Amino acid sequence: MMNSFKNNKRLQQEFERNVLYGLQKEWYNVIDLLPDVYRRRARFPIFGIKDISNRLGYWSSESREICFSRDLILNHPWDSICEVLRHEMAHQFAHEIFYAYDDPPHGKTFRKVCDLINANPEASGSNPTLHQRIENIQNSGNKIIDKIKKLMALAESQNQHEAQAAMLKAQELISKYNIQNIKEKQKQNYVSIFLGDASLRHTRDEYRLSSLLQEYYFVYGIWIPSYVIKKQKMGRVLEISGTAHNVTIAHYVYDYVRNFINLQWKKYNKKKTLTYHRKTDYAIGIIDGFETTLEKTKLSDISQDDYALIKTQDPLLKQYIKKKYPRIRSFSNRAHEDQNVKSDGHIVGQSLVISKGISENNENQKGRIEWNK
Repeated sequence: MMNSFKNNKRLQQEFERNVLYGLQKEWYNVIDLLPDVYRRRARFPIFGIKDISNRLGYWSSESREICFSRDLILNHPWDSICEVLRHEMAHQFAHEIFYAYDDPPHGKTFRKVCDLINANPEASGSNPTLHQRIENIQNSGNKIIDKIKKLMALAESQNQHEAQAAMLKAQELISKYNIQNIKEKQKQNYVSIFLGDASLRHTRDEYRLSSLLQEYYFVYGIWIPSYVIKKQKMGRVLEISGTAHNVTIAHYVYDYVRNFINLQWKKYNKKKTLTYHRKTDYAIGIIDGFETTLEKTKLSDISQDDYALIKTQDPLLKQYIKKKYPRIRSFSNRAHEDQNVKSDGHIVGQSLVISKGISENNENQKGRIEWNK
């Protein structure tokens, strides 16, 4: 993002103003997590962006300012920025709501506030950002995850049968790896990241894809309020939660499927004049077709009892979600569908093979996670 403003100071200033406005909106969104007695004491702070070289952000009780590193704002995705915001809000509330002036900066009161607003106590200072931490975990080495990566690399084979077989073997290994963790009730460090961009409206295929990720990739997806910088309004974004490994795989699959849908739709609609609504039907067909392929893993040597475990999901992840979002509501999204277009998409979706990911280092794909071979 920084390079796009290199020769245009005015655009950068306008972008930063929009970000500051968005952070104000996100601040109000977070205080709703506080009990009424504390919420009434919360006072709106000053927000700032500065050239800070040694930390992501800070709270100043003297100036009543939450300040962010310019590098963080310009070069990191919105979920990383929001995580730092919550951390600094915890410092603010420890001072202004709980009057913990004599406590150490990351003491007992600060951590109590972190629990109240779902803030990460380690999310600021000179610590890595959210996505940097996930990347560090990915690079730390895990034999089973490495094997899954190699299988997905094999899925690049030009032979459709071999490619699909490799993908399904990787899918089976993902299931076995997570089933074992659930059985052993191993304590996990869960993370939450955004998929796609925050928007005022989302199409039905986006909801369908979020359901597929939750069904097959051991993550929990929730549509949450999030600021849309271009529109300068609050919209919604898909947030997924799970272990760093599972979140990375789900992010990888999400990007791959979205790009596959866009490419196939251009081919399909090249000589047609179908509306945007029909693209949604086609996309849902592709996702349904892809799920038909994933269901083939049920024919493998994973027992029915273990599949029952998959359906019940990780109870520790459920606890994490319940604490993070105590008030969750569901909704339905129904519309008229063109069954012929959907059926055409379903056929194409059955040939979808997940193989190679998208690089996070690509400036046009900010926040996308790279999964190297």
